[in-house]
Amino acid sequence: MKNAIALSAALTAAVSLGTSAPASAEGEKVRKEKCYGVSLAGQNACANIQGTHSCAGLSTTDNDPGEWRLVTAGLCEDLGGFDRTAAKEKVTKMAMAEKS
Repeated sequence: MKNAIALSAALTAAVSLGTSAPASAEGEKVRKEKCYGVSLAGQNACANIQGTHSCAGLSTTDNDPGEWRLVTAGLCEDLGGFDRTAAKEKVTKMAMAEKS
């Protein structure tokens, strides 16, 4: 029983350390931003623009412009990704092209 409690406490500590925002050299939190179109299949952060799912890890296509993940602020463009407005425009154009 004591081993189970100790293991549970260690696991809780490890998970909480992994979810805290990384700190910069000055002790400030690193800013993050949503970046659309850079997630690999199954590695999206949450719901997509199309509204076809609402959970992380459910994307089925690499670099789908409707899927997003958090990246360090300022890195999205370098990765070839989009902000929400540009991603929504791209997804809308793709949907219109499919109807034609």
